[in-house]
Order: sequence, then C-alpha cells, then structure tokens
Amino acid sequence: MGLNREIQHLAKKLNDKLGMLKFPDHVACVYNTFDYAFGGYAAYTNKFVQDPKKILFLGMNPGPWGMVQTGVPFGEVAAVRDWMGLHVEIRKPQPEHPKRPVEGLDCVRSEVSGRRLWGLFDDRFDSAQAFFKNHFVANYCPLAFMEAGGRNLT
Repeated sequence: MGLNREIQHLAKKLNDKLGMLKFPDHVACVYNTFDYAFGGYAAYTNKFVQDPKKILFLGMNPGPWGMVQTGVPFGEVAAVRDWMGLHVEIRKPQPEHPKRPVEGLDCVRSEVSGRRLWGLFDDRFDSAQAFFKNHFVANYCPLAFMEAGGRNLT
C-alpha cells in the first residue's frame, strides 16, 4: 500500500469513529468533510503524498470557505484549483446549512487562513510539486462545527 493510500485508509478509520460522536446543543450543524468531500482529500493525497515528508504543517479543523469546500486542508479554492491543479467534484453535506452552502471549486468566497498559507508557499516555491516534495499539510479533525445561525465554531 502506498503512503497516499495508507493516509486515506487512516482517514477513513478516523471517520468511522467520528460518526459515533454526539455534540452539545450549541453545535447546531456539523459538516464531516470526509463524508461528502473525500474525493478532494483523495485527489490531494494521491497527487502530493507519494513519498515520506520531512515537515508536517498541522491545522485544527476545516474552515467554511476552505476544506469545507474542497476537502483539502486549508483548502483555499483558488490555491487548490490553480496552484495545486486539482479538479474534483465535491458533493453536498447532509444536511447542508443554508448559510454555509458547499459549492466546491465553484465557491467564490476565500478562506483567509488558506490564502495566507498557500500564498506563502506559492511565493517561496517554484511549484506545488516543489513544496510537496518535503512538506505535507493536514488537519487533525475533518469536522466543521456551526452554530444555529451558521457561525463557525472552532
């Protein structure tokens, strides 16, 4: 099993356990990116995780205009689509909060943390392939939490 497949297998095992979690009442909606956007995560790991990495950048959980839209950690849409060259269809979460629609790579909103992170790497490396030669970016939790009004909970 290649490293990319091993990471995907571990992500699916994590996802199975996450499905058993219960949340307090103030968490009105939970998007599990590994349920509806795993295709984006798989495309990301298939393209950029062929070999072991020297440096891991670790984030917390998906942002509403980043990984929630793309399945890629810190998944600023423009960076995923244009810099990484990933093109994948993202399904809708069930249920979908009306104030946090998932539009996939068609989303025109920007994830500030992702724009900063991937913008830094774009400025410092000749290409995404050059960055991913020794680096990997992950989130330790694929869940996005929202209040009833749609506000992001971290």
